[in-house]
Order: sequence, then C-alpha cells, then structure tokens
Amino acid sequence: MPSDPAHESRIASIAISKRKGTPKETVAQASLLIDHGIEGDAHAGPWHRQVSFLAAESIDGVREIGLDVDFGSFAENIATTGIDWETIHLGTRIALGDTAMVEITQKGKECHNRCAIYYLAGDCIMPREGVFGKVIKGGTIQCGDPIHIIERP
Repeated sequence: MPSDPAHESRIASIAISKRKGTPKETVAQASLLIDHGIEGDAHAGPWHRQVSFLAAESIDGVREIGLDVDFGSFAENIATTGIDWETIHLGTRIALGDTAMVEITQKGKECHNRCAIYYLAGDCIMPREGVFGKVIKGGTIQCGDPIHIIERP
C-alpha cells in the first residue's frame, strides 16, 4: 500500500540562536555539519546534544492552553510533525531531507535553572519532551523536508 504524503513525518520548522538559553529564530533552511550540529547555532559543537528536536504537536498543545509561543520558543532546532518522540529509542537514526542524518543520543534534559524561555513562555516543555542527537551525516535541510526513521537499535 503506498504511503500517504499528507501523513509523512516532516520538518515543520528549523531554528537557531547565537546564545544558549534564549529562544531561537526560525530560518527557512540550514546546514547540518558532521559531528558539529547546525551551522551558526550556539548549541553546535563536538558533544552529544548537537541538534534538538521537539514535536510541533507539542508546541501546538502549549498554544492551545493559552501560552504565546511559536517555533523556536523552546530553543528547539527542529520542530517535527508526525513523530511520537516518546517511542523513539536512543541510537535511532533519523534521516532529514535528502542527505542529512542524526543519531538520537538523549531524551529529555535536566534544567538546573529556569532560563529565559521559561520566563517568556511560562513553561518549558523541552526538558520533558525534547530529544537530542548528533549529526552523523551532513547536508542542507529545509522546512517541509521529509523525515525518515531509518535504523532502530
């Protein structure tokens, strides 16, 4: 049975910031660099949380309860549609667009201090629902690109 393109997982938003702990600005496209992250993003570098993901559906849910948030408000690099991040295991590889690939390295995070995002948005879902990964294959991505889960541990 052919897949339904309307229900495929996709990149809903790409966002970067110059400083950590601040909301990110959305961009139409970005370059993922091997073992670095998104070019120009403050969180990029040689560590295990090079790229962050958050479900666009979660951001929509926060909007529905009245918080004034948008893509990038939770410092996520990539907002996605059609992926239940809770079901994704560590080590899973995610293909983004035509060439890029990220390996999931962490789910959730501990916030030691309430950051600017918490004070601006009134809540931060990233520690509970965010997923992080390491770029294992670089490439250019853009909003609307398909996302494929290509390897599960």
